[in-house]
Amino acid sequence: MHASIETAKPKQKRDFTAVSAAIETELAAITAGRRRRKIMTTFVKNGLGVVFSDIIAHKLRGKEGDSTSLRQIGRRLRLAFEELGPTFIKLGQVLVTRQDLLPEPITLELERLLDRVPPIEFAKIEYILERELPDGLETFEWIEETPLGSASLAQVYKAKLKDGPVVAVKVVRPTVEKLFQTDIAVIKKMAARLQKRLPPELQAALDLGGLVQDYYSSAMDELDMTEEARKMQEMKQKYERRAEHVTVPHVYEATKSVLIMEYIDGWLIKDFPVDFLTFEERVNIMIDLVHHYVQMMLDGHYHADAHGSNIMIDKRTKKAVIIDWGMTGRMDSVMAQILMRVILHIQLNQAEDAAEVFMELMSPTIYTDVVKLKDELRTLTLNYVSAHQGSSRYNYGRLVLEATAIGLRNYCKVPNGLALWAKGFSATEGTARWICPEISYGEVIEAYEIPILKSILGKRFNFRANASLVAETAELVATLPRRFNKALETVAENKWRLTVQLQTDPVTRNTLNQIANRLALSLLAFAIIVATGLIVASIPGGTFWGMDKTTIANIGLAVSFLLVVFLGWRLFRTRKQRPRF
Repeated sequence: MHASIETAKPKQKRDFTAVSAAIETELAAITAGRRRRKIMTTFVKNGLGVVFSDIIAHKLRGKEGDSTSLRQIGRRLRLAFEELGPTFIKLGQVLVTRQDLLPEPITLELERLLDRVPPIEFAKIEYILERELPDGLETFEWIEETPLGSASLAQVYKAKLKDGPVVAVKVVRPTVEKLFQTDIAVIKKMAARLQKRLPPELQAALDLGGLVQDYYSSAMDELDMTEEARKMQEMKQKYERRAEHVTVPHVYEATKSVLIMEYIDGWLIKDFPVDFLTFEERVNIMIDLVHHYVQMMLDGHYHADAHGSNIMIDKRTKKAVIIDWGMTGRMDSVMAQILMRVILHIQLNQAEDAAEVFMELMSPTIYTDVVKLKDELRTLTLNYVSAHQGSSRYNYGRLVLEATAIGLRNYCKVPNGLALWAKGFSATEGTARWICPEISYGEVIEAYEIPILKSILGKRFNFRANASLVAETAELVATLPRRFNKALETVAENKWRLTVQLQTDPVTRNTLNQIANRLALSLLAFAIIVATGLIVASIPGGTFWGMDKTTIANIGLAVSFLLVVFLGWRLFRTRKQRPRF
């Protein structure tokens, strides 16, 4: 049903006082204390109190446990996330990408997270449009009251601009930003506690706080419609000429909470009629879609949500249109080049080289066996050599996830962005196969090898890189005589001095502190026992401070017993914090 916008009396503004008050009431109800209690209550109700750290530890040790019980845990986790709302629904969607951290039965269950929620009342949408747009509701000739889509973060409506085309209007829910900020503060504290429950070697390799911060940054970008509009315009300008059969909707206007973009009359890529596109048209769309994503990645961008529900086939132009640019981000172009080099080595059956290149992404810790790490990566890449179309091994996103899991199992620090990149690559592969299963995805990548190499070499040997090299070399040559002269003076005057400062890592310091504390408690208990014995022996028939020897002996033994019990409890608690294998 259309909600017509009154044009006869443009100066008369609708009274949104009641709506504004309702929104302010909802915002005031979102407090850290209430959300903390809600989160803890929901987790306890679903039996998720202390299992999360054990699941991660088992996964990274290569012991995933019983599939049925893990699926039940995943179901309880999904229900808890759905009950807790937008922040946790989006968190669950990010955790789906972390198959390197969570067992597959849990991630499969989290894939069913419901991001389709009942829409809020239309009056609140009108209030946001009136408040944020320069012309308010007068921007539109009409707007449909029933949304095209209603998700946890935003709702999308069909509307018509005044004297303009039909558009899609994306509106962020009014309370979701404060809810995100409040929940993230609680989640950060939970992640800090969870980090402490992990074994020391996993603490060295895994930064849960960094994962939460990355999630928070990407989520806040997804709530800013001006940021999404900027990404869409950038992608449209940079890649539309390269990809003739893939495009991005035109953006008409954007504010913090409202995005007005081109309305696409068509079907989702997984729903279009089979006979609507010819084989040649499907091939062209597939090739352009794959090349568009690969080139975007090489330029330092990724789209982590390029699946079939975010890509439409336009009835008019027969192009594929990527309609949602919320879950996107930037990545180091060098990291993207490393991943493409891995793919090229795999296609040439160069597993040794592929393993070497993969190791450039991973930072070993003191617990890492580098020889074992390289051997596992070599074995992994061999499994992907000559994989056939439709094989589970014919998925480069899965390859990256498995390599990331190997790195974490060997206690390496791995870039957090790899998981989102892998999700994007897997989604693109799945979409490409959906639209044109007759063509091998690997062959499409191979056909793009020359542009890939040009991009890699172009970033290494362009004007800026060469200018930087020349400048650094000139600085070295210009200052070399002076530096060499200072070195000779130091040698001649015998002023050599070597300063050495040893600093242990936090895990080692914590372990040494625990050992020292336990030794101190043990010595104290021993000293009390010995002192009690000496005092009792020195007063065979008298008293000490008004107490006979029996009382003194009992007090000394009681204190010693309490110290021993406390020391045993500390040892037991430490063992409980470590997962059992």
